[in-house]
Amino acid sequence: MDGHMGMRKTSSHCSISEMDDFDLSRLLDKPRLNIERQRSFDERSLSELSIGLARAGLDSYDTYSPGAGGRSGFNTPASSTRNSFEPHPMVADAWESLRKSLVHFRGQPVGTIAAVDHQSEEVLNYDQVFVRDFVPSALAFLMNGEPDIVKNFLLKTLHLQGWEKRVDRFKLGEGVMPASFKVLHDPIRKTDTLIADFGESAIGRVAPVDSGFWWIILLRAYTKSTGDLSLAESPSCQKGMKLILTLCLSEGFDTFPTLLCADGCCMIDRRMGIYGYPIEIQALFFMALRCALSMLKQDDAEGKECVERIVKRLHALSYHMRNYFWLDFQQLNDIYRYKTEEYSHTAVNKFNVIPDSIPDWVFDFMPTRGGYFIGNVSPARMDFRWFALGNCVAILSSLSTPEQSMAIMDLIEARWDELVGEMPLKISYPAIESHEWRIVTGCDPKNTRWSYHNGGSWPVLLWLVTAACIKTGRPQIARRAIELAESRLLKDGWPEYYDGKLGRYIGKQARKYQTWSIAGYLVAKMMLEDPSHLGMISLEEDKQMKPVIKRSSSWNC
Repeated sequence: MDGHMGMRKTSSHCSISEMDDFDLSRLLDKPRLNIERQRSFDERSLSELSIGLARAGLDSYDTYSPGAGGRSGFNTPASSTRNSFEPHPMVADAWESLRKSLVHFRGQPVGTIAAVDHQSEEVLNYDQVFVRDFVPSALAFLMNGEPDIVKNFLLKTLHLQGWEKRVDRFKLGEGVMPASFKVLHDPIRKTDTLIADFGESAIGRVAPVDSGFWWIILLRAYTKSTGDLSLAESPSCQKGMKLILTLCLSEGFDTFPTLLCADGCCMIDRRMGIYGYPIEIQALFFMALRCALSMLKQDDAEGKECVERIVKRLHALSYHMRNYFWLDFQQLNDIYRYKTEEYSHTAVNKFNVIPDSIPDWVFDFMPTRGGYFIGNVSPARMDFRWFALGNCVAILSSLSTPEQSMAIMDLIEARWDELVGEMPLKISYPAIESHEWRIVTGCDPKNTRWSYHNGGSWPVLLWLVTAACIKTGRPQIARRAIELAESRLLKDGWPEYYDGKLGRYIGKQARKYQTWSIAGYLVAKMMLEDPSHLGMISLEEDKQMKPVIKRSSSWNC
């Protein structure tokens, strides 16, 4: 196989997939490893990736070689054998805990359970393999040169996608991926049985919109990491991607390119007022479209038509998000001065947002330099809350322009106490409370102010913010966040989330030894030690999608 083989190009005019592969041959200033290996990335310019890496002192890059250190034990992860410095003592404990969470189906590892908390009396569904929860675990194993479990997971969830899915008497779409699955072991019959949950057992009975997107993103990460194109090109994976995208690209009553969703359809899986067009889903949708574009084959009319629909949607979606979801100091001032009831194509206030609906807190929260994608935009409604996952994925997928990506990092630095505090990272900000909490959450006792999804601090988000920091050339921000996490996580038993304005307290219902808290830390550490790992989870900007933004922006202030 060609040593310079990257991802399959979809066509000469699909610049998105062409931009997908970039040179990761000089990501760390260290000698090349004298190991024969197959290259999974093209050697191309990394100028766009390194918006500020040179400023941060990362002038050169090493070829990405997953697992160059070989398959490792608990105390010697492959990532540490490739570096001259000693790993943090937490790393060995994290790897041991991560391996304890492994789930096997007929002798093969197929995922990791959500939590291994022996102190908790109620298991609930924390003993299941969640698609979204497994992503950081999968990335950790890929970075450590252990791709088999990721391949097994991708194939097993793909098999589950083909199941008939019903909630009461209603049949779900064919492309819906499960939220989670469980393996039942029968020691007497010596059989293993899979039980999947597509939302029919979830709180609120909401199907997971994000599962399919994470599956596509993880398939691309596996392919980039291993250089193995055969899985993504297999008929079953090609069909699986198309089924997921068919759910999203079908035409209906929508006037926007964004996806209309129910509350609780993603990581925030309880009622939190994110119904409509939540930023987390839009960013994941955009990233999944771009990942699929780099992997879909065009050897028949169906494949070509699917690619054409993706390209059109990407252009519309990027324009919509960059213009209508983006908020910085200037845009906030413009909204504050909006006129209402404009009936024409030339309307400035296109969603008829009433300026009096702008919450007081956002005026103090918005720095002069900096910005972010707000939580939701729909007719007469803007949710000005900050959501970490959506903004980090926007950076990694290049939904945000390079300037917007830098502005998001500026905001995190400027509002460190609010968004990071003593434990990274706030899932949302600010918390909703009092009467608003009663109306928005339905008096949810788990989502009280500054707890869980309502302003709680989630260690798993550490890997996403670290990846965003590396891509924007701000590794010092990631290093500072990781050091904060290292001061507490192991001592506290790897909690699921922390409570309080500063994230000082272990969450009131937080599970201990939460797998994605463990895996998120490992992925963040490995990326910071070897930034070339970023390639499997990052996409470069497509120049053709850059919109003409007529207003002034915060980075020009």
